[in-house]
Amino acid sequence: MSAKASPTAAAAPAERREQPAVGPVIAHASMANAIRALAMDAVEQAKSGHPGMPMGMADVATVLFSRFLKFDPADPAWADRDRFVLSAGHGSMLLYALLYLTGFEAMTLDEIKRFRQLGSKTAGHPEFGHVPGVETTTGPLGQGLANAVGMAIAEKHLATVFGDAVVNHKTYVIASDGDLMEGISQEAIALAGHLKLNKLIVLFDDNGISIDGALSLADSVDQLKRFEAAGWTASRIDGHDPAAISTALEKAQTSDKPVLIACRTKIAFGAPTKQGSEKSHGSPLGADEIAGARKALGWTSAPFEVPADILKAWRAVGTRSKSAHADWKKQLAALDSSNRAEFERRMKGDLPKQALKDAVRAVKEKLAAQPKDIATRTACEFALESLIPALPEMIGGSADLTGSNNTRIKGMKTISPADFSGRFIHYGVREHGMAAAMNGMALHGGIVPYSGTFLVFSDYCRPAIRLAALMGKRVVHVMTHDSIGLGEDGPTHQPIEHLAALRAIPNLLVFRPCDAVETTECWQLALENSDRPSILALTRQNLPQLRNRLDSDNICARGAYEIAGPDGRSDVSIFATGSEVAIAVEGAKLLAARGVAARVISVPCFELFLEQKEEYRRAIIGDARVKIGVEAAVRQGWDAIIGSDGIFIGMTSFGASAPYKELYRKFGITADAVAHAALTKLGKM
Repeated sequence: MSAKASPTAAAAPAERREQPAVGPVIAHASMANAIRALAMDAVEQAKSGHPGMPMGMADVATVLFSRFLKFDPADPAWADRDRFVLSAGHGSMLLYALLYLTGFEAMTLDEIKRFRQLGSKTAGHPEFGHVPGVETTTGPLGQGLANAVGMAIAEKHLATVFGDAVVNHKTYVIASDGDLMEGISQEAIALAGHLKLNKLIVLFDDNGISIDGALSLADSVDQLKRFEAAGWTASRIDGHDPAAISTALEKAQTSDKPVLIACRTKIAFGAPTKQGSEKSHGSPLGADEIAGARKALGWTSAPFEVPADILKAWRAVGTRSKSAHADWKKQLAALDSSNRAEFERRMKGDLPKQALKDAVRAVKEKLAAQPKDIATRTACEFALESLIPALPEMIGGSADLTGSNNTRIKGMKTISPADFSGRFIHYGVREHGMAAAMNGMALHGGIVPYSGTFLVFSDYCRPAIRLAALMGKRVVHVMTHDSIGLGEDGPTHQPIEHLAALRAIPNLLVFRPCDAVETTECWQLALENSDRPSILALTRQNLPQLRNRLDSDNICARGAYEIAGPDGRSDVSIFATGSEVAIAVEGAKLLAARGVAARVISVPCFELFLEQKEEYRRAIIGDARVKIGVEAAVRQGWDAIIGSDGIFIGMTSFGASAPYKELYRKFGITADAVAHAALTKLGKM
């Protein structure tokens, strides 16, 4: 923190070059203090929130928005706007104040007054989709920073594809010490440095304070050296000196590396007793402290009141990029019609429907003509060979498991620091950073990201997957080695509870296809669901192709369907997913040999099945005397299908290291076990 900074310093006029390019000339301090006042007042009225960070970073945000950030409140979705990510989401009032002051129509003063209230657009932490101007949902620390890496990747790739006349913008981040302490930050900054994402600029709120007290209680990392070691340009400035802030940002514009600017600030700048204290982090300042801060800052206006001249100056900031926006529209119009249409389609998130339909049909026709008994991870690659050429927006990757995940087709060019025209990213062993970067790509627009890792490592990805579901973004995770079927790598790598844990996340589709045909259909569904992420849980071991006929419809879209069974009434209904569907089919054959009619229902997606009309769900669940669920995982979640009195054949413990067929026998997940359980329940043993 700057020892020379003081509350009264905020009232000092700034140099002329720190003023907005248009509109009335108002002192920098007055504009920054408008942010501070709104933050203090909103948190106080809500009796909840984080006033310290917005007050501390008000100077930095004022310089950024008034002199550098390219944005247009009249068109918040402008494709070539700069992206601004408030990774330190607890300081949400900083962002809300900026949106109101610069003239975003949806962010009214009434919404500021309703901060943190039910139904307001001013949620406790910024939430994507609640109000224009919020680029991503932040709050879980480190996620916004990693999202920004994905946004910067998207910008650089799309600029290579469509040209920098229509794609040429920067990604700015305000990050806290908490963002930089979270492990995901290391994954994110290492990837950004490796890829030389020079249009990524991080403004670090270097205030030396954490919730527990001084940052020195828990951390002594030299962040500048850390970022430099990862391939960034890094510097430290006085975060309350507008000239220093402007100079640093100006220099960052021409960097050939990503940029970290550590801004030495005082948390709750201007508060007479809580400035520089952890007490201002997550609690209202209180009436007396606010009164003292108003006096120190020279702010005489009533709560939630911004003087007309200051508001006018801020609104002028909101119009500063209109000429740039108009020029961009001309550049877009100058593209040839096919490129322009393709760019607009991709940025809207619309898929080429006919191309997708044709690609899926081509795969299914090949499988009908020549069935393939292959692992579903291999089936995934087989499907991608048709999907990737059909959908140029698909950008794939893997967390150093490319050969195991089968997410890169032959001839697929990689993205590298020297060439961003490729469509495959080597993320390295960075599952968490990968998942969050994918969210950033989806949020940026123009890209449908997918990537691969092992299902057991979904634990590393889970916070980012949850946020993708919360934001409703189309992100596809290919997660292979989905059960004890992976064999010899043993229990450390064998997912047991993971399917249940992922199915527990709202608005997430978890697919577990049973063969190559289902894998193709599940890919289609993952791509077509534009408002939620998907998991494709795929096998290492080979599986028989159970569907050999050509179905024009996507049968997996029903979530569950009868894949085998006798004509007429059945005594037993066997429900299974993935690799266990083949086991269920064999079990049904054993029962048939004993004179017991059994039907087999494949359940590739619980979520889609539970969304079907009640009539269909009842018909699929049926009224057989015995209902059995078969999955090499825990039972949790299955009772919605088989009932609490249903039989479940699966896992109740961790796995073991052995060839997979031995493991299935050891844990009793076999056709014999299915038949035995059914016959016992029927009293025929």
